[in-house]
Amino acid sequence: MSSEKKVHVSVYQKAKKGNACSGDSYYYIETENEFVCALADGLGSGEYAKESSGVVIDIIKENIHANVEQLVQKCNEQLFDKRGVVLGIFKIDFLGKRYSFSSIGNIGVVTVTKDKKKKRNIPSAGYLSGYKRPFKVVEEKLQDEMNFIMFTDGVKNTELSSNFYIHTSVEDITRSFALQSDHERDDDTTLIAMRYEQ
Repeated sequence: MSSEKKVHVSVYQKAKKGNACSGDSYYYIETENEFVCALADGLGSGEYAKESSGVVIDIIKENIHANVEQLVQKCNEQLFDKRGVVLGIFKIDFLGKRYSFSSIGNIGVVTVTKDKKKKRNIPSAGYLSGYKRPFKVVEEKLQDEMNFIMFTDGVKNTELSSNFYIHTSVEDITRSFALQSDHERDDDTTLIAMRYEQ
C-alpha cells in the first residue's frame, strides 16, 4: 500500500455543554482501493448515546469492504433493543473513480467541487433502531480536488451558510469552522472535512 494518502481528513468535535462525553462517534480508514468514513450520532446525549453510536462504528470497522447499502443494513440489525442512531456512511472507490454515501436522520453531507460548486444532500428521514426502513444511497462520479463535509445536527444552518468549506486544506476548514462557531454547543457537534486528491 502506498504511504501517500489520497484523502486528507480533519475533524472538529465538541460535546454538548454540560456533558463530559459526546454521543457522536466517527471512524475513517483508507486502504489501497477505497476510503471509508462513518459518522454516527446516538439519540440523546451522553454515555447511552455514545454506546449506540459506538456499536455502529464497531460494525463498520469489521466490514469496511461492504458497500454502503450493506453497511447500513448491518448496522441497523445490531441496534435492536438499543437506543437508536442517525448515521452517515461515505465511501470512495479509487479504482472505479466513484463515491457513494447514505445519510439517515440529521447527518448532513456537503460536496464541493474544484470550481467551488457546493451541493448539500437531503438525508433520508428517521433513524436506525433495528426495524427495516427505507433509505437512499447516492452514487456519483469522483472528481479530483473535491471536498466532502459530513456533520451532525450540532452544526447549525447559519454556520453552514459561511464559506469555511471551500478551503483547499481540511485543517483550514475545521479551524475556520471552530473560529466562527459558538464556543458552547447546544448539541453534540462533529464535523468531518475530507479532501480527495489524486
